[in-house]
Amino acid sequence: MRLGSGFGWLWTAYAVSTYGTWLAFGAFPLLAVQVLHSSAFAVSLLEAAGLAVAAVVAVPLGPWVAHRPKRQVMVATDLARFLAMVSVPVAYLLGVLSYGQLLVVAVVCGAAGIAFGAASGAYLKHLVPGERLLVANARFEGTSWVSTAVGPPLGGALVGLLGPVVTVTADASSYLLSALAVRRIRGDDVAAARCPGARLTGADLARGWRFIGQERVLRRLFLNSVVVGGLIMATAPLLAVLLLGDYHLPPWQYGLAFGVPALGGLVGARLSARLVRRHGRYRVMIVSGWLRAVFPLGLAFVGPGVPGLLTVIVVEALLITCMGVFNPIHATERLRRTPPDHAAQVLTAWSVGSRLTQAALTLLWGVLATVVGPLAAITASGVLLLATPLLLPRPETWRRPGSGVASEGRRAVGAPR
Repeated sequence: MRLGSGFGWLWTAYAVSTYGTWLAFGAFPLLAVQVLHSSAFAVSLLEAAGLAVAAVVAVPLGPWVAHRPKRQVMVATDLARFLAMVSVPVAYLLGVLSYGQLLVVAVVCGAAGIAFGAASGAYLKHLVPGERLLVANARFEGTSWVSTAVGPPLGGALVGLLGPVVTVTADASSYLLSALAVRRIRGDDVAAARCPGARLTGADLARGWRFIGQERVLRRLFLNSVVVGGLIMATAPLLAVLLLGDYHLPPWQYGLAFGVPALGGLVGARLSARLVRRHGRYRVMIVSGWLRAVFPLGLAFVGPGVPGLLTVIVVEALLITCMGVFNPIHATERLRRTPPDHAAQVLTAWSVGSRLTQAALTLLWGVLATVVGPLAAITASGVLLLATPLLLPRPETWRRPGSGVASEGRRAVGAPR
């Protein structure tokens, strides 16, 4: 299905920056562990503090993104991420790289990433007709998982050959290429109207949160996504410590453990639209949502050597396949139920909530790992994930319209009632 040249350039920008990000997967934890000799708690704190501060910084960016042309926002945030990321290899070569600098870079890139995501999501809704959103989101999802499959193994090999900052340099360059791709998009832009001279108010900052809270399906999708994402991502730095530190896996095997399973995400993304046509959005979303909550418990059986590596690969492959099916439906439903003039602020609020939850759980799991060990903390996350499908939307709320602004939003975008 052709979605137009504008979508093609937006997709290209997303693909380039995503490939760069996954090429540098685990670069900051790797630098913290192998260059700065940081502890498990310090690595978790780096992830958590970067996410939390970035999310707080991004709160006023929602209204800013909403009232500005989206392509300009995407270019500006790409350039900000380039400048932040390129400072890391410069500092490393000069011998002045510090834990504090990694934290600042994480904050800048995190806040800019939230703004870019809100702008690109709002622009996608403007660019692609509603009936094609699932196809568009499936293409983004497939690209994400292909980059996940290719990036970490290649990044691990490059780190082994050329040192730990080469992938950070590649990631920085990807943001420049992304900005160039966005600038190639032609046609009109989109920006919410605003009275001249109007000041930013608390109501502006809270608009996205208020809309999510009033729309019952969005509210449950939000709660499910932030808790699941937080519990899964809280274990990422602990897996780095466990595999790289305790089990002494070389970087290329660490990359392989997360790269190969990502092919399942591509399969899931390709199947998502077909499954929806055959079984309906709600049924496919619920089944894949349950399955993605079950498989992470398998990480409790990770051990040293080849058996442990194979365990990680199998568990991650099953989990990521389910996520590949679930995520395009989730992203499409979120856009369908959000009116155009709320899209940027809803997406910003969603990202901020996700980052803050992830930061809190990452820090908490860092403390837990310090007390009981990384493997026990990873197991605890798997157990808690088993309860998260209870937060998914129920059939009666999925089919029944809401009230107030939420109901108006669904009618505005033509979502199912």
